[in-house]
Amino acid sequence: MKRKLRFNTLLLLLLSACCFNTIKAQETNEAVLKNLLNAKTFVFKAQSAWPLQGTVIQLTSGFDMKVLNDSISTYLPYFGRAYQAGYTNGGGISFTSTKFEYRLKEKGKGGWELLIKPTDVKDINQLIYSVSTNGYATLQVTSNNRQAISFYGIIEKTR
Repeated sequence: MKRKLRFNTLLLLLLSACCFNTIKAQETNEAVLKNLLNAKTFVFKAQSAWPLQGTVIQLTSGFDMKVLNDSISTYLPYFGRAYQAGYTNGGGISFTSTKFEYRLKEKGKGGWELLIKPTDVKDINQLIYSVSTNGYATLQVTSNNRQAISFYGIIEKTR
């Protein structure tokens, strides 16, 4: 039953991203996108959140993660269960990191997988991106003190 619910949720996520969102992936080619990822200069604009337990939540604009070569600035919402009480940052995923591991790998059928591990942030263990060749991306945030959460959105050039 859980698998069927998970499949239906994924289907709903894909349909909502394709049909109902007004934000479109940038009109860019694969080479430009690859250069953005290699140069570590891009913005991930989140369109929807997918908590580990629950359904897809459509987001308003303004939630993003900026990668600016030497720093990461993240402002994303959080929906899920915390394993430890005492969060003072409003419950979201909001941090800036200047020390992080950045590993970009090409997928076999096109696209990229990107692993970012901030070493100067206590709560966030890793950020895993799955990026398609047309700029759409899924971000999975793994935390030390909270359940994992995924975001669906687009990769854009920083402004």
